[in-house]
Amino acid sequence: MTPNQVTVLRVLAAFAAVAVFDFVHAPAADLAAVALTVAAIALDGVDGYLARTRGLATPLGAQLDILGDRVVENLFFTCFAVAGLISLWVPVLFFVRGALTDFLRGLAARTGRSGFGRNSMLESWWGRVLVASRTSRAAYAALKCICFCALGLMLSLHHIAQQSNPWLSKPAGNLILMAVQILTGATVAFCLLRALPVVWEGQRYLAAPARVPKQLTPSISR
Repeated sequence: MTPNQVTVLRVLAAFAAVAVFDFVHAPAADLAAVALTVAAIALDGVDGYLARTRGLATPLGAQLDILGDRVVENLFFTCFAVAGLISLWVPVLFFVRGALTDFLRGLAARTGRSGFGRNSMLESWWGRVLVASRTSRAAYAALKCICFCALGLMLSLHHIAQQSNPWLSKPAGNLILMAVQILTGATVAFCLLRALPVVWEGQRYLAAPARVPKQLTPSISR
């Protein structure tokens, strides 16, 4: 499979997981949805690995990978916000953060700066460490995976409670819910932290002219 096909596959896995969480309220189905959630996050590393090892990395693939990240993040957080497990502000923050950083990345791409390599829009060492390093990306992916799985299991327990004993109203249930919400808060904080270098360094591209291909220059000048 190509890296772009893997990206599409992980987005489909995320949609399948959310569909099961939303429409099938059974413990076995919820566990299957959690497994699909893990697959959706794990495949995020597979497409990048294939692109690097097979020499298939392209600007389009990098943008498609980012688009897949945005879809998966907003899909899961919206699902759990609608279920009442997290605040509605969580998906709103992720949406605004993604829209802003992708807008700045788009401006940078017009000047020929794109991707995570030497031609990246990030020039500062701290920006590369927070955003482009493999350690940061792996830690962020792991944190999202743990957060989504914890929220998925919480939703499964909530479905069980609706059918039998409403244990979530008890102190133990409330403590578990608080722990999951703290985990969600940590994920949001890390997400916003990784956006800071993009916003800070992206300001220069607000006034940067677009790079015009040479073959188009004569027709434009006329």
